[in-house]
Amino acid sequence: METVTVSSKYQVVIPRSVRESLRVEPGQKFQALVAGDQIVFVPVRDVRKMRGFLRGIDTTVERDPDRV
Repeated sequence: METVTVSSKYQVVIPRSVRESLRVEPGQKFQALVAGDQIVFVPVRDVRKMRGFLRGIDTTVERDPDRV
């Protein structure tokens, strides 16, 4: 587990091992979320790159009659 320090400008440096394992690139954007007493960074993905990521998903679900 890596430890980071918040600078006087409220900045943190993502440790190299974390950057490499998650393939974080310079300029990449993240959403910062609060989960209880934790900060969670979620990468913002380009919608065009997400095309087809649900291919093969089972869409045979039972629906309410008023939602067909």
